[in-house]
This record gives sequence, structure tokens and C-alpha cells, in this order.
Amino acid sequence: MSLSPEHAILLRRHAAEAEQRGELHPEVLALVYNEQWFRCMVPSRFGGLALPLPAVVRLEEELSAADGAAGWTITLCSGAGWFTGFFPPSGLDRIFSDPRMCLAGSGAPDGRAERLAGGGYRVDGRWAYASGARHATAFTANCVVCEDGAPVMGEGGRPLIRPFLFLRGEVQVSTDWKAVGLVATGSHGFSVTGLEAPAERAFDIDARVAADDSPLYRYPFLPLAEATLAVNCSGMARHFLACFEQLFSARVARGHVPGDAAAMVQDIYEQAGREVMRAREAFYAALDASWAKMSGYEDVSRTSHVLAVIARQWVDTLYPYAGLGAANVGSEINRVWRDVHTASQHPLLVFGK
Repeated sequence: MSLSPEHAILLRRHAAEAEQRGELHPEVLALVYNEQWFRCMVPSRFGGLALPLPAVVRLEEELSAADGAAGWTITLCSGAGWFTGFFPPSGLDRIFSDPRMCLAGSGAPDGRAERLAGGGYRVDGRWAYASGARHATAFTANCVVCEDGAPVMGEGGRPLIRPFLFLRGEVQVSTDWKAVGLVATGSHGFSVTGLEAPAERAFDIDARVAADDSPLYRYPFLPLAEATLAVNCSGMARHFLACFEQLFSARVARGHVPGDAAAMVQDIYEQAGREVMRAREAFYAALDASWAKMSGYEDVSRTSHVLAVIARQWVDTLYPYAGLGAANVGSEINRVWRDVHTASQHPLLVFGK
């Protein structure tokens, strides 16, 4: 699956209005549902696409190159949708089979799940930064499992942490997303209070307990997450480079840049393109090899972090040469610049190898 030129144009056309709205534009959301992008990693038994990971990652980069906020929202929500591959058949099948299914959530262990005597859990917690929260049909979140008020100890003597699934009507969404970029992701926080969740709502992200035999659910979570986030950064950087070329060429044509300076900046721009391309090629080589062999995950993690860092660094190197027009918050290049720097704050991209 690849992004068609027509779809890329639609995403980019609505990006500015989506930022003003603080959520994806209705036409973009309709396209997402029609193409099943939120469900691109949902098992086929639920009607999902269950695409191979390299295809998912390439699609997500193209989406982010068209519009960073749309790409980020689809990446995070489809990533949460991947969790459905770890649920056995249950009463949740109807939820996972919904054509408009969209899972949002948080990986932070900011909840407490008290085991109940009759089975199930009583859950309390508040989680921040759930991209796509405005149109999520369900939420996932990590909780510290407790018994008699004390954390249950897991491997290595550490508190046991398990992810849980909550339905839309069970959570309270807070309109607290105030970031400078990725505004249209609507990455608001959410909370649950005293929720009695049945045992089937707790799940494990482990290939050994995957309920689906697709290789997609045998791929480890960490390199999968790092890869999908890294290509968002590279996609946004490619968008920035395209905006920069157009803006800087116009400045030169108007005589606002001395000839010798224009040549210098052109060299920097071309070097940026080469460096980003080299990092992308190394990343995709590692990703494709790891998928084919179901090994080499360390190379995927390493090249993911290199790609994300190089993308951000070259955006920052070129930004001062774009002129004051790039400082206008209503300009396309400024929106992309803000999106890049908001995405770069994700902990999986910060605390890398």
C-alpha cells in the first residue's frame, strides 16, 4: 500500500485548517476510514488489513511527508490497533471489527489496577498525550497491578505492569493538548476513576501469547514502535526540505540573498538531502532484513534513532536561512518545523541508542 498523489494533496490541503480545529479535518478522517489506515495493523480476523510491517512503515512516512499531524495520528492509532493481535476471541470482537475503530492511548504506567476477589480489576489513573483522542473508539493504557493496595512484583522484583483496554464511554478525555506542533493530533489526556474492568481487558504484548499467527505479531514491540516514529520524523523532514527549496528559491529570485550566500545555502540544502536519504536507505535496509529474517532488531533500533536525529538536525541547520517568512506561524514551513520539534520530544526518540 502506498499513498496516492491525490490523497497526499487532500491531506496537505486540509492541514492548516486541521491545525485551527485541533483535530483531523472531516474529509481527512473520512479518507482514513475508507482506506482503513487506523486498522492497517489489525488482524484480518477482525476485518483489518494486517499489512507487513515494511509496508506500514513506508505508508506512514508518506503520510507524514504530506501532513505531519495526520501521519502522526495514524501512526500512533494504528500502532495501538496492533495490540488487537494479542486479544483472543472474546466479547471485544465487535469493537475490533468496527470499520471506524480507532485506538488511542499511552504507554506511561500512570494507572493502578487493583485485583478484585471475584476476578477483574478496579482501575484508577490519568494518562497524558493520547494522539487521536477526539475520535478514539477505545483507549489503551499501562497500569501497575496491585493486590490489597500494594504493587504486585513481577520479573526482577519490579512492579508488574500490564496494558488495559478501556471503552470510549469509560474514560474522561481532557482537552489539555497545548503543544506548539502536531496540534491537529488532538493528543489530549484521559482518565478513569474506579472503573471495574473485566479480566479480559488486561492483555500482554508478547509474541508468545499472540492470538494471531501473522508474523506482524511476532515482531518485537520496541523496534516496531521506534521504526514507526522515526519515519514520521523523516517524512516531516522531507516536507520541510520541499518547503525550504520553494521559499529560498523565491528569496533568491527577489534579490534578497547575495549570490555567494545563495550558492553556499544551496550546497547545504543539497547536503541535507543526501544525508537524510542515506539515513533512510540504511534504515529501510535494516527494517527489510529484520522482517525477512525475524532478527536484527538492534539494527532497526539503531538506524531508527540515527534517522530521527539526522532529520531534526538538518531541519534546524536550514531553518535560519528560510527568512522571517518561516517564522510566521501561519506559514506551511513553520507548521512543519513545529511538527518536527514536537515529534522529536517522544521519549522513544530521545532516549535512544
